[in-house]
Amino acid sequence: MTDAALEEGEIRPVVERFYARVRADEALGPVFAAAIDDWNDHHARLTDFWSSVMLTSGRYKGNPVALHARHAEALTPEAFARWLQLWGHTTDEMLPPATAKAMQAKAARIAESLQLALHYRSASRGALL
Repeated sequence: MTDAALEEGEIRPVVERFYARVRADEALGPVFAAAIDDWNDHHARLTDFWSSVMLTSGRYKGNPVALHARHAEALTPEAFARWLQLWGHTTDEMLPPATAKAMQAKAARIAESLQLALHYRSASRGALL
């Protein structure tokens, strides 16, 4: 494997370790505990998501904005920052440097897009009232 290549089999272990950290995190744990009923299903979906994002596999068939919109109030900029921090620690620990950085960059763009979709929409709806 070259330094920048991600292999399909590496994704699920990263997802599982990352979400173990999220669940144990003082700030994020309660947010995710309220949102996730089946962690095995969540791991499978997020493995498919990251496979689609990083390997263009097309396996993920979902709508992240709609799924996160139900929890928009809890998804503060601080929560996203903490999520990205834990993601960075996990990917740095488990992947070659270039692969970790690539996944971190994608995660940062995804977090920014989600925040804009969740909070810009909420703000613009409030302005119309």
